[in-house]
Amino acid sequence: MLTERQKVILQILVDDYIRSAEPVGSRTISKRPDMSISPATIRNEMADLEELGYLEQPHTSAGRIPSQKGYRFYVDNLMNADDEESPDVHSLRSGFLTRLDEMEQAVQQTATILSGLTNYTAIVLGPKVFTDKLLHIQVQPYGERMAVAILVTDTGHVEHRKVTIPEGIPLEAIQHYVELLNRKLVGVPLHKLKTALHTEVADELRRYSEQFEGAMMLFDQMVEPDEEGTGNQRIYLGGTTRIMNQPEFRDVEKLKPLLDMFEQTKKLIQMLEGTTSSGGVQVRIGQENQLETIHECSLITASYTIDGVPVGSIGVLGPTRMEYGRVIHTLNLFSSSLSQMLTRLYK
Repeated sequence: MLTERQKVILQILVDDYIRSAEPVGSRTISKRPDMSISPATIRNEMADLEELGYLEQPHTSAGRIPSQKGYRFYVDNLMNADDEESPDVHSLRSGFLTRLDEMEQAVQQTATILSGLTNYTAIVLGPKVFTDKLLHIQVQPYGERMAVAILVTDTGHVEHRKVTIPEGIPLEAIQHYVELLNRKLVGVPLHKLKTALHTEVADELRRYSEQFEGAMMLFDQMVEPDEEGTGNQRIYLGGTTRIMNQPEFRDVEKLKPLLDMFEQTKKLIQMLEGTTSSGGVQVRIGQENQLETIHECSLITASYTIDGVPVGSIGVLGPTRMEYGRVIHTLNLFSSSLSQMLTRLYK
């Protein structure tokens, strides 16, 4: 457990290192107007913080830098996130909300705007519902009360969903039901299938089908969102070369794996794995990230929603020496704005 004095010294040191990218010495901390502790006392406290694993001392410097453990403690306990939008954030947010009127454009420009605002690399995971619309449904019965629903999208993507045929639904009626679905649901985005089912299909089905409830149970199984795999999710990147501006990555050997990763969609999706449905902002520091390629980076992510349903993620990737408070504040703002816009567009 850190003492209050150690917490103050750690917070000052992390803040200073984030700004300067230079190791911080005891004299630098002691010169702050709000610091009334001698350099010798600060040195002792810094040595204790290093022994506890919160600080590291580069071989070529007398100063210290935060360790990944130090950054984690800072983010969880010491960080002061910005409370107000800066004029730059306000103007970019206004442009973001007024210029964009198409969903895919909104997601794509989010990456560009977010990168420009944070000066780090922005990664946006766009769900397949933005690009995939239903082209055709067919149902193939097998066994006694089982069937496979086959959904084909306008991009050529095919999904197979096993369904149970409710009691009371005659097999010969299924083809008639499928014709109704194809008539009513073709062209509907995958994400909206369930809503369209209960608005576009239900009223007509209720008028002429004695097996209304059973048929709706069958339809619900067909259009239930697919929870498996990545489908044809898209990744949008902004500011991939901004990582080159960071002192930590001026070494080509460190930089090359990152630039290679930016060209591999599967790796980028893996990097954001699990962030869509988690809710809120997540901060992964260094080796907390699954991919070894970004073990010297921090990744901050937030999910965005359509009508309250999480559908994608926004991420900011930078060095562990990241301006955590500003990035977290900005991501909160963007995820909220994007969620509101996409919900409005869908409705």
